[in-house]
Amino acid sequence: MAMLGKRRPPRAAAGRVRRESGAHAPPRGEAADTLTIERLAHDGRGVARDPHGKTVFVDQALPGERVRIAVHRQRRRFDEAHVVECLEPSPQRVTPPCMYYGRCGGCDLQHLALEEQRTHKQRTLEELFTRQGLDLPAMQRLVGEGLGYRRRARLGVKCDAEGTPHLGFRARGSEHLVDIDHCMVLEPILADLIAPLRECLTTLEAPRRVGHIELLATAEGACVVIRQLRDVPGDETRWQRFAAERDITLIWQVGRESPTRRWLHAPFGETLHVTLALDDTTLQLGCAPGDFLQINAEVNAQLVRTALRWLAPRGHERVLDLFAGVGNFTLALSPHVAAISGIEGSPVMVERLADNARRAGLHHVEAHQADLATRMPDVDDVDWVVLDPPRGGAEALCRGLVEHPVEKVLYVSCDPAALARDTAHLVQGGYRIERAAVVDMFPHTAHLESMLLLTRASSRGRSMSAEREDHGQGP
Repeated sequence: MAMLGKRRPPRAAAGRVRRESGAHAPPRGEAADTLTIERLAHDGRGVARDPHGKTVFVDQALPGERVRIAVHRQRRRFDEAHVVECLEPSPQRVTPPCMYYGRCGGCDLQHLALEEQRTHKQRTLEELFTRQGLDLPAMQRLVGEGLGYRRRARLGVKCDAEGTPHLGFRARGSEHLVDIDHCMVLEPILADLIAPLRECLTTLEAPRRVGHIELLATAEGACVVIRQLRDVPGDETRWQRFAAERDITLIWQVGRESPTRRWLHAPFGETLHVTLALDDTTLQLGCAPGDFLQINAEVNAQLVRTALRWLAPRGHERVLDLFAGVGNFTLALSPHVAAISGIEGSPVMVERLADNARRAGLHHVEAHQADLATRMPDVDDVDWVVLDPPRGGAEALCRGLVEHPVEKVLYVSCDPAALARDTAHLVQGGYRIERAAVVDMFPHTAHLESMLLLTRASSRGRSMSAEREDHGQGP
């Protein structure tokens, strides 16, 4: 009531705090006290307390280190800072392998030993589940090579005031473009194209008309997609020559709102594929630029193989694969179950999934389009559900799976907080966590993928597939 009738002071802009006289934190960019890092936040930043008890998140600082910092952003409840000098380094600190590390925003954990990165990701998953009151079983780790793993990337293009084009990735938390000549986490076939691409940009009539460049490693080789904001016929010819000299696929997407796609050079035809190596076969999945694909082919193959072993199909199960994409799990499971339906929100990807099933001779695969954010599919005659949702998770679907239970749920997640939240609904609804894996799909970043297998006894005491089998009913 003390403010009644008085004008309230103006509020500071969100994300920044205007300091009062005598406040303890230094002005933006000024060196602060020497701090000791207590732990890692889930996003990989070091966490410390300043002399007044305020939390400080410190980029590229590790637990146990004494560091001198500079605060670069002040907030009401915490500050954000970077290391000016590491006075006592952690034994887990390593020299980053990339010369651009610290400027390029693509990686944020190269200063931490790779095995410790994976331990941090596992702890993060465990902590988030503990917050939900859940315990995880002993976790499996699915890992691959630390470098040369990324099979797709988007490179920014920007021209400076003199018209010189620059090519690279954005700095962390910034629109600033960091020029690069090479990227150590890209598959070599893609990394080797960066310097030639920049050279080609310098020869263009209108480099400012290039929005960005996408790279994709396919079964056929490297594919380059030029996002062209406006048609420039002379530059089209230059890109065509660039691709022909290197015998790579090059696609020109022209226009801002509804771009048209032109295959300027397609030595293997106007179809792209990625491979999925399983224990007994290798699948070819047709795809196109813009389709969702797991970024790490080696770890994705481990993910799918592990899912098959966990589920242990016996041949009579009926399965729904939700957020199915181009068929990563649908096609792998198909030969081992009685029936499987892949459901995806994008009509184009639904058609791609159906085409992939037809080419593989998998005739009992169905592909359907549905908005899974608003609609719970019918699971009345379903034994298992596979979930691989986007970052927001699948909370509504998990609530639906409590009301309409199935025997097994395999949940693949790219956001551990969403996974913990959704799993809590399933466990409270009678499911049990049987298996868990932390999946290092993105080494040298704090990004964490994971997979769970949950089981639930049928409301009738037995799975529907077992009942069908006992009664001699076919699929």
